[in-house]
Amino acid sequence: MDDTNISNNAKPSDTISNDMPDIQPWWKRFTAGLNEFYHAPYRQTMARAARDEEDFFMLLMFAESLGIDNPASFYTLELQPLFLENFHEWHTRMGMDRCPFDHVGCC
Repeated sequence: MDDTNISNNAKPSDTISNDMPDIQPWWKRFTAGLNEFYHAPYRQTMARAARDEEDFFMLLMFAESLGIDNPASFYTLELQPLFLENFHEWHTRMGMDRCPFDHVGCC
């Protein structure tokens, strides 16, 4: 093997590994760009679906308090204090200008 174009201290594998740090950030940026290109059109749709699912869950949790029969009220009753801080955002998004509960003073 003729090593005339390589310095005396460097091996052929050293020159390849010196080029790799330059390629690695470029490749990560390229894959991040492809990932963004693929996911960007669906981001709004997925956020809307997540919001709709959260709205349905809030309806299930507070259904008994709103006068709707809920067979799972025993299980959702202990979750109500955790989601009460999000209740104002939920009832305004559902079109209720005022809080439907007398015992909750969110508005």
